[in-house]
Amino acid sequence: MRYAVVIEKTETNYSAYVPDLPGCVATGETVAEVENEISEAIRFHIEGLNEDGLPVPAPTSIAEYVEA
Repeated sequence: MRYAVVIEKTETNYSAYVPDLPGCVATGETVAEVENEISEAIRFHIEGLNEDGLPVPAPTSIAEYVEA
């Protein structure tokens, strides 16, 4: 499955979250690091849902850049 991920710059690092997987978040000092961390977090989150017998939400969110 392919999930949309939102990466935001904070004052000290980068943070990421997955809109379709509430509670699935990660941080990193660089964009590359937070991408790696959120990828691991997604796998871990889905593994936990499966172990608990809970449904894994389907990816439905879409991320696009829009010119303003």
